[in-house]
Amino acid sequence: MDYKQSGVDIAAGNEVVRRIRGLARGTATPGVLSDLGSFGGLFHLGAQSRHDPVLVASADGVGTKLRVAFMAGTHETIGVDLVNHCVNDILVQGAEPLFFLDYLATGRLDADVAVQIVEGLARACRENGCALLGGETAEMPGFYADGEYDVAGFIVGVVERDRLVDGRDVAPGDVLIGVPSSGLHTNGYSLARRIVFERLRLGVRDRVPELGTTVGEALLAPHRSYLPVIRPLLPRRVIKAMAHITGGGITDNLPRALPKGAEAIVRIGAWDVPPIFRWLGAAGAVPQDDMLGTFNMGIGLIVVVAPSDADTVLAALHAPPEPTARVIGEIVAGGEPRVRYVAA
Repeated sequence: MDYKQSGVDIAAGNEVVRRIRGLARGTATPGVLSDLGSFGGLFHLGAQSRHDPVLVASADGVGTKLRVAFMAGTHETIGVDLVNHCVNDILVQGAEPLFFLDYLATGRLDADVAVQIVEGLARACRENGCALLGGETAEMPGFYADGEYDVAGFIVGVVERDRLVDGRDVAPGDVLIGVPSSGLHTNGYSLARRIVFERLRLGVRDRVPELGTTVGEALLAPHRSYLPVIRPLLPRRVIKAMAHITGGGITDNLPRALPKGAEAIVRIGAWDVPPIFRWLGAAGAVPQDDMLGTFNMGIGLIVVVAPSDADTVLAALHAPPEPTARVIGEIVAGGEPRVRYVAA
């Protein structure tokens, strides 16, 4: 027997590297010192001309949204999801991305699928101004069924130490501004898939009148990056805290950005919940608390600012054709950080 008969095709892996090398080079920034295929990616931090830099790093995945991609045969959006999710995770601390790495694991390497994923990674890296510095593709026969894979992303960004956004200055009276999401982003798919594919017995190509799209189009809408609208605000130091609304919804994520003694009042009805969430909630008879603790409900980012800065920040966050950001609540005095929902 040989390695290929055991399920690992080294030639296919080399072909993938050859095809994606140009994609990675297209994301290069001034700090990149290495080419794809090196044992480690090299990045010169000094090229950023920082005074007192703090590196901010994060890692994440796409979750069971991958299942929808498998069913639809659409893989480029997965790369976009992964990069944008990671960018947002470091952005909430004031960091701008420097470079990104990915890990792709599959049972049998399909070069076309791998290239589609990396095309999405490269496109999102270019849009966010970060370099696709390297990664790993692992062929693991027996671990994944044919046509399935898992993918994870790793990002490193930088922020000046005196510009860290850490929530320490959040105080009662501060305003919560909700920035719209572009759909489910990358969370809540275990519940969404059960509603759509098990309860409703729909397929990815079935059209949903309430949404005006197919199931696949609605569920695979790419995760939005908030860097373009937040970046211009960072030097102005008007943002006290930010929360990326991912798994756990507003309920679990907003408290992560708040100091002790701050309680968040979120006003239900202060924003328009997108049709996909209303449709999923009704079709699955999902209790409101579960909806709020599972999905982003149309708010992908929450920004905490002083009342005197609210109008300025709202104007900056409005980026047509995206829906308008709006005030969705405020901070009050409390004990441990938590969210309390009230009617608008």
